[in-house]
Formats: sequence, C-alpha cells, structure tokens
Amino acid sequence: MAKMFQAIEDQNEKVQANNSDRKALELQVKQTSRRAEKRKLREQLASLPPYRRSVGPSSRNRIRATLRAALNDAIAQQLITFNAAEHFRIAAKRPKPVVWTDERVEQWRKDGIRPSPVMVWTPEHAATFLTHVEDDRLYAIWHLLTFRGLRRGEVCGLRNEDLYLDARYLHVAKQLTEVDYAVEESDPKTEAGDRRVALDKESVKVLRKHRAQQAKEKLAWGEGWVDSGRVFTRENGEQLRPSWVTDRFEALCVDAGLPPIRLHDLRHGSATMALTAGVDMKVVQEMLGHSSITVTSDTYSSVMPETAADAAEKIASLVNRRTGTDGHTSGTQRGKSIKQSLSEGTRKKQTAW
Repeated sequence: MAKMFQAIEDQNEKVQANNSDRKALELQVKQTSRRAEKRKLREQLASLPPYRRSVGPSSRNRIRATLRAALNDAIAQQLITFNAAEHFRIAAKRPKPVVWTDERVEQWRKDGIRPSPVMVWTPEHAATFLTHVEDDRLYAIWHLLTFRGLRRGEVCGLRNEDLYLDARYLHVAKQLTEVDYAVEESDPKTEAGDRRVALDKESVKVLRKHRAQQAKEKLAWGEGWVDSGRVFTRENGEQLRPSWVTDRFEALCVDAGLPPIRLHDLRHGSATMALTAGVDMKVVQEMLGHSSITVTSDTYSSVMPETAADAAEKIASLVNRRTGTDGHTSGTQRGKSIKQSLSEGTRKKQTAW
C-alpha cells in the first residue's frame, strides 16, 4: 500500500516538473520577438509532454476509500483476513486559498508561476470575468459558480425540477461525474451536499433568461432535441461533460487576460467573497454543503486583504483613544460605542459588496 502511494507521489513530482518546464518555455516564447528563436522554442515546447493534473490529496483519499471498501468485501467473503487500506493513512496538508493580490499578479506576469495550487480572484477579477463572458451561451453557469459556490458536478447535474425560481432557491440533489470518460449521475458526495441553495434576485433573473434561451434552442432543434432534463446542456439538449466545462472555463480565463484559477477555485472565491460581505460562517457552510463548520473555517481562514485590514481597524477602534493637548493619549473611550462601531463596519462591508 505504501509503495503504491509513494509511486503516485513520484509521478506527481514528474508531472509538476514537466508542467513547470512547459510554463517557463511558454513564457520564453511569449517574451521572444526574434522569429528564428521563437520557432526553435516552439519546437522544444512541442517535444514536451502535455500539461497533466497531479493526483491531489482528495483523489488519493478516494483511491484509499475504494480500496478499503473492496478489501472489506474480500474479508466478508473470507478471501483475506486483513485490510491494509483500513490502517493506512495519507499524510497530506490541504493547501488553503490564496488571493490574487496586485503584487502576486504582477509577479505571475513576470515568471508565470502561481503562488499556490489554490488561487482566488478578487471581486474585481470576478466582475471582469463575468463582463467578459456575458454573451457566452452558458453565462448562467459561470454566474452561478461565481456567486453560489456549487461544485462542477453539481452544476452539471442540476435538473429542471431542481430549480424553484419563484421561491428563489435551487436544490442540489444530483451530480455528474466522469469515470473512464463516461458521464455518470450520482447523489451528492455527502449528506450535507444534498441541500437547498438560496438565490439572489440577479441570479434568478439570469436563470430565467437561460431557461428562455434553452426553450428557443429546443424549438430550433425540433425532433433532434435530446431531452436530458438538465438545466445546463449542449445546444441540442445533451447533458454537459464536466471536463468540457473545465476546459471551456480555462479558455475563457485566458481570453479575458485574468490570472489563472481552477474552475473549482470559483467555489473558493464565492465563499471568500461571502465572508468578506459579512455572511455568517454557518450560512457559508450550508451554502457550500460542507459536513462541518470546522471544514469551512479551516479552509477559508485566508480572507480578502481588505477584510484583514478592516478587521485590524475595527480592533484598534474598540478602544478609541484620543490624543490630549499634552501629547499623551487618554484611555477613556469616547464617541461611538463598541457595538455601534462594529455594526456600522458590518453595514459598510455589506453595502460595498
């Protein structure tokens, strides 16, 4: 068991090294103006293996869980007496989201290196992206992922019957996953994942517009329309392949000239922006479908820089010391009460968002 997971780690190192080599070479191609040199660099680039995703902590844990279940079945059938996967632990520290500050974006444009595997856009980046894709046929997907934090499989698995637009919520009841390139429907990954997600008025408006557009496409395709029952489909009604949604998102990010994030990082961004706007941690947990508030708290301990600065100002303002005529400060709190300062700070954040 240990040898298998070590082999996965070794392969991850090779994949990451190759991805770094490609990234560095692509940056050289971009910065080179001489045609002959650019041609030579492109030939080197073509000789490298394509970009690949490494096997992350979540995937490794799913592999272990599958093996554990299979070996438990083998024990029940008296084929073996010991379940090695039951006692094996994967030591991996989950990376926390890091915000694309101006300084990090500037450095990335110079060297092409992401500061962390998990990057989060600022609200300004998110607004730029949504403006760039507003004419995209699947704009409603990008809007929903940005604001409500659904997982990729959840948004692809949404059925028409899961939308309650008059009541302003949707029900996450199914998800789509890919196994050996075959798309399969399943229940949400956890019990908490089966949930209601509240919708703001703008999101309802966007989804109604998408529904009207889909009705026109159904009429245009006639008998060729595939009634998959999904909210988000291809032009002919077929359900979307989750990996295609990822590829489409990455292409749109490049077109928009934005710092790169993964599709799943929109979920992180949604949570971070909600916390920045003053939304309670428990509400964010329920929106994301986390099984525990501890997961939400641990994951999103990194917050927007302006939120951290605002927190520092609020802490300092709890004791509103006033400089006297003798140059010393008075320890007596004056002006606004602590309660007023905190409540007004919260209202300012919510208004800004």
